[in-house]
Amino acid sequence: MNYQVLKDNQLFLLTDLYGNIPLDHPYGLGLYKEDTRFLSEMNVTINGEAPILLQSNIDQNDRPVTMLTNPHIEKNGEVELWRESIEIMRTRYISNDILYETVQVKNYNPKPLQFSLEFSFQADFADMFVVRGFQNGELGQKLETISSQDSLVFGYMGADNIKRETIISWEKGKEVKSKKEDLLVPFTLNHSETDEVTFTITPFIYGVTAEVIPKTQAIEESLQRKEEWNSKSTKIETDHPLLQKVVQRSLRDMHTLVTDVGHGPFLVAGLPWFGVPFGRDSLIAALQMLPFNSEIAKGTLRTLAQYQGTKKDAWRDEEPGKIMHEIRYGELARTGQIPFTPYYGTVDATPLFVVLAVEYAKWTKDLSFIEELRPNLEKAIKWIEEYGDRDGDGFVEYHQEASKGIANQGWKDSEDSIVHRSGNFAESPIALAEVQGYVYHALTGMADIYQSLNLPEKSEELKRKTKKLKSEYDTAFWMDEHDYYAIALDHNKQQVGTITSNPGHLLLADLIPQEKLESVVHRLLSKEMFSGYGIRTMAEGEAAYNPMSYHDGSVWPHDNSLILLGLGKQHRQTEAVRVIEGLLQAASHFEYNRLPELFCGYSMEKREVVPYPVACSPQAWAAGTALTFIQTMLGIYPELNERQMKLQPQLLPDMNELVVKDISLGDGQLSLKVYRVKQSYEIEVLKNTTGFEVFLQSTQTTSS
Repeated sequence: MNYQVLKDNQLFLLTDLYGNIPLDHPYGLGLYKEDTRFLSEMNVTINGEAPILLQSNIDQNDRPVTMLTNPHIEKNGEVELWRESIEIMRTRYISNDILYETVQVKNYNPKPLQFSLEFSFQADFADMFVVRGFQNGELGQKLETISSQDSLVFGYMGADNIKRETIISWEKGKEVKSKKEDLLVPFTLNHSETDEVTFTITPFIYGVTAEVIPKTQAIEESLQRKEEWNSKSTKIETDHPLLQKVVQRSLRDMHTLVTDVGHGPFLVAGLPWFGVPFGRDSLIAALQMLPFNSEIAKGTLRTLAQYQGTKKDAWRDEEPGKIMHEIRYGELARTGQIPFTPYYGTVDATPLFVVLAVEYAKWTKDLSFIEELRPNLEKAIKWIEEYGDRDGDGFVEYHQEASKGIANQGWKDSEDSIVHRSGNFAESPIALAEVQGYVYHALTGMADIYQSLNLPEKSEELKRKTKKLKSEYDTAFWMDEHDYYAIALDHNKQQVGTITSNPGHLLLADLIPQEKLESVVHRLLSKEMFSGYGIRTMAEGEAAYNPMSYHDGSVWPHDNSLILLGLGKQHRQTEAVRVIEGLLQAASHFEYNRLPELFCGYSMEKREVVPYPVACSPQAWAAGTALTFIQTMLGIYPELNERQMKLQPQLLPDMNELVVKDISLGDGQLSLKVYRVKQSYEIEVLKNTTGFEVFLQSTQTTSS
């Protein structure tokens, strides 16, 4: 990445590798909270000259460190600073929605030196949609900047009549000279002497802000939160170094993306552009996290339940029972100039809401929470049956009604993503292949939940509906000439026959008949679909195939993760391991072994991984992909009404051991070790307080 990103709760910072926010940077660098840019410039110079970058590191996510030094500086024939005389260390930290920036300097010159650091700040309070060039509209006005001996205050009165401020402060008694938006800090240092200055940067919105606390206290509180996260999360140990690194990176990224807007912890979609509650993205990321931290699922379900649709509102694509797509908090949203308050233009979030609740119940057996959530789940099912099925044909379709909304409302939401083999775009209403799988998964799971809640009539009703859906789906979507499923049905109920990854999501839903399973799996792993680094979104050779595109030939890790979970559930671990190996190879080509939102779909045979130029990183469901590697390799899929845990493990070819500690299951924890013995596997249960009987499915080797 050519930028650094730092986040805690709702505040995130996006800088270049120098730690700067250059004014008018094309990538929209800045300090953001609630879709507003609270810093649009933050630059440092030494004696008026730009420093030289030595190193930029953000490996641990929470405390980026940038090392700089001075260039050779002469003025009027006199040497002010020999090159590389001063070491400049910038360390940034965010806690409780406050940014702390510490700049430490050290003199390596043999003689005492006098010099200054100059800091330039600006705050434009631009709405995220304006920064990204998506929208313009009626906006507010900047207020006069106020400077004092220990602070600099930028202000803005929005068109929404909300005052926003950015307050930059520093230690009392520190010599800081201010000139409008620029600050100058003089230093006098002997040889090997160090000094530093810390700026505390606090965004204020309509009078509500976090308590400003000293940096040392903020760091301590942040470390406590990290320790709590680690203690509650499943841990893995393996003899496969790359897998270990990728999983550890994923867990760190997930922790970075955790946010709480008042209803429990959940994962925002990704940085830098999607640091807000999402429907589909947050739900899938929580699903990936279930074996590692089920509290995320609970917080996600509670958060989305709070925003569940209550009325018919075409401006926001809202309908009763519908789960939102995305919520925004900026000026354009608050003044009603964009429909994201929240916006409901997604066809898959509502069934996925039910799917996550079902899978949460399987892992935790927490039926009391399901009872609490039941009114929301039943409203979601009602939406599926009444509003989702727009024409009564038994399939859930989407159609954009909001004038500033999204045209394609599945996860492939770009305008060119649903395309016929002729190259013509499909017209809505459109019924997507994977959405019918989510609906089937949701309804079959709810049938089991109703059975557990002693509501047999409701259970039987859903079972009848799912049986009908399975039969009708196969008739409508199966393409005999391709031995595969269509990506969608268009407005004329014609198959959109382009070969894509979407039907791979059906594996987890159990919607594919056994006699067609082999054909689907074979297609997904064919050379047209599998690049070697992952399964492409669209098969090579299709009319719209483009390996550089967003959705028509690229590789999305989260897309692969749902396919992987399905392959594992269908006992196709051999194919799953091939995909995992490819994704691990891809991760090794990216900074910090981090899988990005997506990458280009070029074949491994032809070139190394080609990054997609504006992929979000970290991205929640991309980070969660590595976690599904573990579940898939273990073959661990709990069922609601069983007290047995059947494992069908298959490790990577160059891997002999996997230790998984403290998996939360039921009301206890499970720790186990899987190891290779010649051509088979054995397990050793290290801890089991779950009440589950654990055994290998193939050998029935009991270890309870």
